[in-house]
Amino acid sequence: MRIVALVVVALMSAQPLVAQRAELTKLPRDVRAASQRADAEAVMVYRDGLQALVEYAKSRRDLFPVAALDEPMPLTPEQRGEVRAIWRSFLDYQLALESVRSFHASYQRLSGGAERDSFLVMHGAFLAAYRTALDFIELVDRNPGYEVLLDDAMPELGVDAGTWSRFKFRYLNVAIAAEFAAYDAARHLYDGGNASLLAAAGADRNAIYEAGKGTGPLLTAKNALQVIKDTGAQSWLPLQTGVATWMGDTRVYREGVALISRELVASIRPSLRPGDILFERREWYLSNIGLPGYWTHVALYVGTAEERSAAFDDEETRAWVKSQGEPSGELNRLLAARYGDAWKVSTSVDHGDARRVVEAIGEGVSFTSLEHSAGADSLGVLRPRVPAHEKAIAIARAFGYAGRPYDFEFDFVSDDALVCSELVYKAYEPGAGMAGLALELHELAGHRIIPPNEIVRQWSREAAAKRPQFDFVLFLDGVEKKRSAVRATEAALAESWMRPKWHIVATMSSK
Repeated sequence: MRIVALVVVALMSAQPLVAQRAELTKLPRDVRAASQRADAEAVMVYRDGLQALVEYAKSRRDLFPVAALDEPMPLTPEQRGEVRAIWRSFLDYQLALESVRSFHASYQRLSGGAERDSFLVMHGAFLAAYRTALDFIELVDRNPGYEVLLDDAMPELGVDAGTWSRFKFRYLNVAIAAEFAAYDAARHLYDGGNASLLAAAGADRNAIYEAGKGTGPLLTAKNALQVIKDTGAQSWLPLQTGVATWMGDTRVYREGVALISRELVASIRPSLRPGDILFERREWYLSNIGLPGYWTHVALYVGTAEERSAAFDDEETRAWVKSQGEPSGELNRLLAARYGDAWKVSTSVDHGDARRVVEAIGEGVSFTSLEHSAGADSLGVLRPRVPAHEKAIAIARAFGYAGRPYDFEFDFVSDDALVCSELVYKAYEPGAGMAGLALELHELAGHRIIPPNEIVRQWSREAAAKRPQFDFVLFLDGVEKKRSAVRATEAALAESWMRPKWHIVATMSSK
């Protein structure tokens, strides 16, 4: 489980991806070099993600039996959901590797040593995908019932029905054996390069050989180059227009510039109240690969001391504060007395801006400014339908978690460390004197968690049933083509959880 967590954390600390970058051979030398370095790093991260998923699948003998079955294994609805979730994440990583490989397929047209670096990226991506595909196919094929289950469409990834069949055909075909042999022959033309990538490629190549796979025709280096030229740039899945380009893009596009501007953040600040929950989406990030759903981050708005004084000047909150040992009944006095270090940080400034948000990020549970946290590409805000004193309790709990590290284990049971949605979940978790929020946990790689996207999904479902636990506050919807975010409706936010990860591609091509 720690492997899975480490991979996700590595992804969450990665840099943003670039949109529809120019063809490899047309990139300026410095941009191309940065692209090669970034894509080499991406291949390693995607490879780790795939291997972690394979190892997790092997550990789940209730889902993936150790030997082939003659008849489909009966599964509960929850187990079927788990299998689909594993396949969805696995395919997500595979698609990312495929697009990186395709982008660098024109490496032969480079010169001056640049061709070697792109070849290594292409070769490494190919081997990582091939090796893990063979492992995963072997696991899935042990249960004949999975053929139908995994062939379902996955609109969140932009792929239609029949994906599993196409995936198997890609990796259990004589053409890929020839491609494997071609790469293996061509690699002898290049010396040196990224040591980590070379080591990973060597391990993957040996594993494929040992498995008795990929023993295609022997090729000379000259013939191998022709095979690669003929087949290396072909994509194996009919993705939605623009998706392959989106996934293969490197981390130099719109770097440091969000679609939600400071001016737009300033305009929404009067609409926010302490206790509100912020859902955020940042495009062109490696963290969007392998994580479930459109919304990938969530934070808690705690406001400034002045905002809290105005929001919690009610009888119930004062009574609760007094019950906690603060005779004045003032929430801020309780926070300052009980959480001194956190209070000092919360009342300081973040690059000149007041700290109004608490969130679990790579650096740990931190107080940040609204300008920093909401300076994303899309932002949704929901307000819990709980009494004021329960929002005060949630904020006090969040202050208590401040400074704790990011949760490398994705363990909602332990409070030692927290992930972003875990912070919100525990802030509003029902308890003594706290009806709180009943947020539904989901199974993800062996952990019971609630991804940010699932909170939005739950609100949408409950709102449709006229029993929402949240009120809609606002939705700033990023539009890449306009290089800005626009105010959108409650209905749009309610449907946003269904968006494919490449929703931004559609907005780029829309009128």
